[in-house]
Amino acid sequence: MREKWDWSDARPATKAVWGGEDGPWPGRATQVPVVHSVSFGYDDVDSWFDVALGKTPGHIYGRNTNPTVEALEEKVRLLEGAEAATSFATGMAAISNTLFALLKPGDRVVSIKDLYGGTSLLFMEFLPRFQVEVALVDTADHDAIEAEIARGCQMVYLESPTNPTLKVLDLARLAARAHAEGALVVVDNTFATPINQSPLALGADLVIHSATKFLGGHADALGGVACGRRDLVAQLFHFREVNGATLHPEAAYLILRGMKTLDLRIRQQNSSALEIAKFLESHPGIDQVFYPGLPGHPGHAIAARQMRGFGGVVSFSVRGGFQAVRALLPRLRYAHLAANLGAVETVAGPPRTTSHVELSSEERLALGIPEALIRYSVGIEHVGDLLDDLGRALHAVASEARVLS
Repeated sequence: MREKWDWSDARPATKAVWGGEDGPWPGRATQVPVVHSVSFGYDDVDSWFDVALGKTPGHIYGRNTNPTVEALEEKVRLLEGAEAATSFATGMAAISNTLFALLKPGDRVVSIKDLYGGTSLLFMEFLPRFQVEVALVDTADHDAIEAEIARGCQMVYLESPTNPTLKVLDLARLAARAHAEGALVVVDNTFATPINQSPLALGADLVIHSATKFLGGHADALGGVACGRRDLVAQLFHFREVNGATLHPEAAYLILRGMKTLDLRIRQQNSSALEIAKFLESHPGIDQVFYPGLPGHPGHAIAARQMRGFGGVVSFSVRGGFQAVRALLPRLRYAHLAANLGAVETVAGPPRTTSHVELSSEERLALGIPEALIRYSVGIEHVGDLLDDLGRALHAVASEARVLS
């Protein structure tokens, strides 16, 4: 039998291809098979019992573990440099299961105002029902975040870069402060991906991904992953196996297949996004550009220090308010107008219909999200075509505005 390799010393591009795919697979297959079986049988009760107790490796029931899903978890674990990983049906399942598995009534969480809309609702609506105190702090004020941590908390939950305004947090600084107070640090690394950023190396205890986005990369499978300290992941796994937010093996296979090109895709998206951000920054039809790769971005210095690339999402606000957004988006040829990001195709939309559709305009404004904001997730198309497309659409909107005025 072929030796099982240790991929921990491989570079990220190699881990993305080979990690978790050692096999052996039935029929000497070179690709991870999709195992649809709900249950896994044994020849005798004793060997079955040993697997059930975790004494020997194996699978018992599909809600708990599955070979296809296990391969995905191992690939993400390797890429993030984690001790362990477990998966979930969606990214929000990964986030909510993490919060509810690790927090209890009377606990306190410190987080930031600039969070994905679904995550914000967990903090503002659901956790308080369970007597968990939540402090949401101005994302740009690290001193204020540290002051809230110093008041005492059990968890610090961070997202960097943030969705959709791409604010950047100093993860090492905040993790050190949290640990000094005995708090756990959880980081949503969806926007950065393990290609661009390694939160565990910066002090995080757990890292969360919506695998639906950049990890899968093809907008055809929902999934979530959490990885980090072994003891914490064990708690998440136990909560999930009882709670039932299990990742389907078909989705796991699609995400696995997508991840093989993760490094290639992210490098292209990093490069294109920076070029597009520079173009938009100098365009008269654009009010503001949010992208940490721009030297003028408030978090650029931190991003340059803790990230290896600045990501594939550019957000920008259009002059003319939401009417200009309405006019611009349908004119984009190379962009799906959809509530998604991280795909090989460019995807664009305003937060009011994507990341923060659950919130009111007043709540979005309180979070610093302009109504004229567009979140533009750069695909792998030729950047020249994307630039031409944006230029044409912006020119048409400006011409129409002049005619109407």
